[in-house]
Amino acid sequence: MTIPAPKLSAEFTGRTGTVLERLNKLYPALIDLSLGRLETLLARLGHPERKLPPVIHVAGTNGKGSTCANLRAIGEAAGWRVHVMSSPHLVDVTERFRIAGQLVSEDELIATLEDIERVNNGAPITVFEVLTAAGFVLFARHPAELAIIEVGLGGRFDATNVIPAPAACAISIISMDHEAFLGSTLKAIASEKAGIIKPGVPVVTGRQDPIVMQELEEKAARKGAPLFRRDRDWTAEHIDQPAPGLIFTDPAGTLRLPPPALTGPHQDDNAALAIAALRASGLTVPEIAWPGIAHTTWAARLQRLHGTLAARLPADWELWLDGGHNPGAGEALAPVLDAWSDRPLHIIIGMKQTKDATGFLSPLLTRATTIYAVAEPDQHLAQPVEAIVAAGQGKVLPGPTLDAVLDTLPVTGGQPARVLICGSLYLAGVVLKKDGWQAS
Repeated sequence: MTIPAPKLSAEFTGRTGTVLERLNKLYPALIDLSLGRLETLLARLGHPERKLPPVIHVAGTNGKGSTCANLRAIGEAAGWRVHVMSSPHLVDVTERFRIAGQLVSEDELIATLEDIERVNNGAPITVFEVLTAAGFVLFARHPAELAIIEVGLGGRFDATNVIPAPAACAISIISMDHEAFLGSTLKAIASEKAGIIKPGVPVVTGRQDPIVMQELEEKAARKGAPLFRRDRDWTAEHIDQPAPGLIFTDPAGTLRLPPPALTGPHQDDNAALAIAALRASGLTVPEIAWPGIAHTTWAARLQRLHGTLAARLPADWELWLDGGHNPGAGEALAPVLDAWSDRPLHIIIGMKQTKDATGFLSPLLTRATTIYAVAEPDQHLAQPVEAIVAAGQGKVLPGPTLDAVLDTLPVTGGQPARVLICGSLYLAGVVLKKDGWQAS
């Protein structure tokens, strides 16, 4: 399906945005799932996608970004140079490309985009295909021991799926999302996500809905790809005694590890999936590397904020940010909010136009003291506040903006409280910019 694109200024700014805006005119489609245009361009570029270090390719609905972050943390704890391609970015497009441990510089990214523009020579190409090509070019130019590639949307026709033979594929939890592009049933969405499975390449997955698991098993069998399932081929268990931690077990042995750094019970699952992917890949990972999960960082995934916005709240309040934006993300947040029942909780929600506000809100409605809907002026494709309020079963109040809500909260004379901003990665980007955050 092809959807016309709006101007890119809301997502891409500065000198890089100028180049991308120019490229956007070649084929102004927001989403057009296909591989042909990119394959032609990569051939003209000398096939950089074939010149990468060992690749772990990660797909899924929820948790794929956190899985990539854990993969990176383990790899860097091993002393490896690690490339990472992720999407979307939150504040600046350079966040999408980490080269041997460092974010790409704006100058190098612009030079790479301009090289691609010259080689492409005016042929139709989407901006997101150009960005994927840029990642492959950058990664091929710089030596590394591991490349982590996150799928953007779906899998089968996602631009990243031109990778010929990754070392392993990882598929995080699959649930309903992007139905307009991937299909209206869980089976159809699972089929699209399973499209990253390659002949003979090991694929790992965690707990899945039976419909999803059947689709993964059938696709892996057809491709002759070994499928490593949680609770059958590997296990992971959170423990609290004698000290909090994670125990991972597979035929290669048992790892007793510190708890993952990322917050929430669901992050145990994402850390374990990263471990399983590396164990299945055939790469030799030193034992000292596995505790790297205790040092994982990933912005807007239950991230505690301490900057400009947090300073507007009393010192004994907490401000948190999460980019989860679909029903599965709401379900993942629910046990976190249960653990936060010691304080009043104020939730501020802003969502993208195409997202299921009802499904996301449903697990949260009974777990919050107050819920406010917002739409920031510079929030890309923001869902109207009225639509979010209508989805809230009478329990959601109009913000209508983040500043207005922060000015409304009962910050004097009461007990310490928590504020959670959630519902959209685009909103998360706006919040991080307001809070003074910078990627590093």
